[in-house]
Amino acid sequence: MGTEKEARVRGPGRTTREDWMQIALDTLISDGVEAVKVLALAEKLKCARSSFYWYFKNRSDLLDSLLDHWQSTNTDALVRAANQPADSINFALGHLFSCWVNDGKFDTRLDFAVRDWARRSGTVRRAVDISDASRIAAVANMFERFEYPRNEADVRARIVYFTQIGYDALDQREKIEDRAARSRDYLFCMTGQEPSEAEICALKDRTLGDTSHKKNVRA
Repeated sequence: MGTEKEARVRGPGRTTREDWMQIALDTLISDGVEAVKVLALAEKLKCARSSFYWYFKNRSDLLDSLLDHWQSTNTDALVRAANQPADSINFALGHLFSCWVNDGKFDTRLDFAVRDWARRSGTVRRAVDISDASRIAAVANMFERFEYPRNEADVRARIVYFTQIGYDALDQREKIEDRAARSRDYLFCMTGQEPSEAEICALKDRTLGDTSHKKNVRA
């Protein structure tokens, strides 16, 4: 017989809060916010709708939790990546690209699901605007750490950020090897600094997710 604490964790039907969050996130990404409804989620989880209310006050509480999750994953991941110590701006940019491309910290599908949601909700639109501003500010600060003038740092941050968002939006289905082959030119065009071989190899490694050049990788 389970303890009272276990009952609070698992809830009726042995679902957890994480179960509800995951099925809600999956539904938001695949079908949009209009499909995130308590009864529909309960049917997907094959549990009683009443178990939902062990973890959330109502649907609005769930939607707020989804928005908080997006902020604490995607936005926080980019800010942390931009703040990561690095020996040069090219290495720093490599950390940032890695967050976007292959380390699983940034969920591109979730980002676009939230942006689609923002078209239907003024509250979510404000949250997206605030998030975009904080992401751009973090990237601008990254450039400023390497002595770029403030105005130039801001513009370069916007170029980096809007290029990546646009890249994902276009969904070009480009092979990751083709993108990695452009590492040198991406670094040079984004930073204006001629990259070293170590910086190029570091970006390739982070893009491809392999360690074939690991002996050349620095911070």
